[in-house]
Amino acid sequence: MKNKFSVSNKKIHFIGIGGIGVSALAQYYSAKGHKVTGSDLVFSEIIEKLEQSGIKVFLGPHRAENVAKDVELIIHSPAVQPDNPELIKGIKIQAYPQALGDLTKQYFTIAISGTHGKSTTCSMIALLLMKAGFDPTVIVGTKLKEFDNNNFRVGKSKYLVIEADEWQASFLNYYSKIIVLTNIEEEHLDYYKDLGHILKTYQEYISHLDKKGLLIFNKDDRNILKLKKNSEIKEYSLKQKEADKLRKLLKIPGEHNIYNALACLETARSLDIPDEVSFKALSEYKGVWRRFEVKKAELNAKKITLISDYGHHPTEVEATLKATKQGFPDKKIWCVFQPHQYQRTFYLFNNFVKVFSHSLADKIIITDIFDVAGREKSNIKEKVSSKQLVEKINRLEVIYLAKDKVKKYLEDNLQGDEVVIIMGAGDVYKILDTFD
Repeated sequence: MKNKFSVSNKKIHFIGIGGIGVSALAQYYSAKGHKVTGSDLVFSEIIEKLEQSGIKVFLGPHRAENVAKDVELIIHSPAVQPDNPELIKGIKIQAYPQALGDLTKQYFTIAISGTHGKSTTCSMIALLLMKAGFDPTVIVGTKLKEFDNNNFRVGKSKYLVIEADEWQASFLNYYSKIIVLTNIEEEHLDYYKDLGHILKTYQEYISHLDKKGLLIFNKDDRNILKLKKNSEIKEYSLKQKEADKLRKLLKIPGEHNIYNALACLETARSLDIPDEVSFKALSEYKGVWRRFEVKKAELNAKKITLISDYGHHPTEVEATLKATKQGFPDKKIWCVFQPHQYQRTFYLFNNFVKVFSHSLADKIIITDIFDVAGREKSNIKEKVSSKQLVEKINRLEVIYLAKDKVKKYLEDNLQGDEVVIIMGAGDVYKILDTFD
């Protein structure tokens, strides 16, 4: 399909270019021949990748001088505040969801949405379509080895596969031919008033489906069942016979990943991809960055298994710990968890207490809450802390430690042969870089 920027290349500046979604869109436009620059507060692996691809990134405090005078379009992270000096008057400005929304109208877009499982399901579908010869363009919220450790792929076909996030109702900007809906739960309660508000927003989102569009959804999810489905639908469930086959062939553990694979299978069927192609692709799926990413390591000559996982919602934490026990039933399991955002921790405090109070882990270390710049209410930090969470859980196996104390504690207390899962959506994964 023709790209609306294909007639003449533009100069585009991205504010918050280090974000997982924004960086993918920046690479898309760069790959299409546009001149791309960007800015972000701090250096990261993602920014390193952008610079390697030839994109100029300005680091540090945002400044108007970072935006060249001949820039024609500014795209910014939704976290960017209205008073940001790089939001230059007189230049067209779009938030990331708006810019991605423009792309969805130009492609046969397959959008993966839901509270949990978006990145994994999106990655599975993208890789399956590649193996089936569909050559999709992909924008996903994680890095894939198959994409040269990137979160983006440019294809030559009409197909676009995206991870469609519900944060601040971003997905209301997207118009798809296929929507895959994994599950719906209370989340992002800094924006949504309650579950009813969340469901109302999802209802509006699925109304954006093309007239001949398809909704593929998890029929085991009671909240999805509350939505009115006015489009063509396909359902998937753990009760269908393919679930057992997937349990045997998937390399990644956990019932939540069976759901993700079933969603992928139904998507492939809707595109007339033969099941044998789908099952082979799913059997080869190795997982993605920070989604139950397993590696062997040594700590003071003690051999351990390390797992890096992005889970940060109570339901994700519970599912990941269950999957860890399923994958390593005979090993001691330690969990290092970094809560993500003060607001999420505050609103879901009791859910976190419940999950960790009945966790299958033998030892749990909860470190300080990861503060997301620009996304916290000013007074929320006074209301909640990791120490309060540990006190409420009230289990000897659950302790609080500052992040810089974690490695030393592990060195002193691990016996060897344990499974250590480092979990959270912030920077806790960097602890892994200090292991041999």
